[in-house]
Amino acid sequence: MKKFIYLIFIFIISSSAYAQIPLFGNEIHVKINGLTFDAMEPALSTDGNALFFNSLNNGTTTSLFYASKVNDSTFNYIGAVPVVNQTVTPRLDAVASLDSVNNFYWVSTRNYPSNFDNLHRIRFLTSGYTNFGRVHGDFYIYSPGWLIMDAGINFYGNKLIYCNAFFNNCANAVPCIASMGIATKLNDSTFNKDANTTTIMANINDTVNYIVYAPALTKDGLELYYTRLLKNSTQTEIMVSTRTNTNSAFGLPTLLVGAPYIVPEAPTISTDKTKMYYHRKNGNLFEIYLKYRTGTTDIKEITKEPVISLYPNPTNGNFTINSAEDIHVMIYNSVGDLVLKTNSSTIDLKDHPCGIYFVTINTTTSSKTIKLIKQNNN
Repeated sequence: MKKFIYLIFIFIISSSAYAQIPLFGNEIHVKINGLTFDAMEPALSTDGNALFFNSLNNGTTTSLFYASKVNDSTFNYIGAVPVVNQTVTPRLDAVASLDSVNNFYWVSTRNYPSNFDNLHRIRFLTSGYTNFGRVHGDFYIYSPGWLIMDAGINFYGNKLIYCNAFFNNCANAVPCIASMGIATKLNDSTFNKDANTTTIMANINDTVNYIVYAPALTKDGLELYYTRLLKNSTQTEIMVSTRTNTNSAFGLPTLLVGAPYIVPEAPTISTDKTKMYYHRKNGNLFEIYLKYRTGTTDIKEITKEPVISLYPNPTNGNFTINSAEDIHVMIYNSVGDLVLKTNSSTIDLKDHPCGIYFVTINTTTSSKTIKLIKQNNN
């Protein structure tokens, strides 16, 4: 009997070291009946009956809209979200998120930089609204060029995942730097940064290599979905980081959606965690897509990222990937086209043109993208 209890104890202890990594199936195009323009930054209401999104994120006529559910992959376009949009040009009202009692949050550049508090709020009632105004708190960076690029409220409305981003005419009109943190609600108008936010987000905020943004937290607080962009590139990826309890740090990220899709961004997850929506470019328009969750896989959380490197880099064509684990490699050119897929650590690109490539290396515990420069073959 003692041996049986001991084995159960060991099982509980060992199981607590494992995180559930979600798996998703094939992509499904979401049709919004009556919509003729871009749909970006989707946000699903907690009951799943409304889909919010913004128009093209150009900072000129960007506004928030919504549609009503017909089924998981079909919605009927309703129109602009009441009250929240500016009427002047240029304007940017974007990145909706809402909690279970219809507190609605979005980012806006109105009166920026005269007012740095650019995250806004409103609570929609059965008839009318209340609490229209700005969100305040110590999570802002009060310096020119810094703003809240994205933010996502959790199901209960007490936790905010925010993205601080610095814009200073960097390449491709993207932030020069961006990182995410967690803030806790003090009252209807104020959130303050959690003291341990740096530790909680340490595996996500790789500011040396990536721009990270567009967060979405699951109801249980154990899965954080977000977008990352390899610096000096145009290829985005949708990632997920998980943890075993809400007091622990998020683990190393896992790739969910990447190349060859063009600019996949802004995941949002249904309350029951069975559906993930996001946008990507399709022809000339940004449109919304859906993936169903197919299950989970257990991976042991580790506190130190495995060392993965390329040598030589730059290369004349041949290079080696150094990794202690089995690898699955996908190589993309500078415009996001997949040029090679392999499980080998020794790779030959001599038949490919010179230029910049992005090498995505997936192992059982991590996903890493490294910029590779190919020089001439001489």
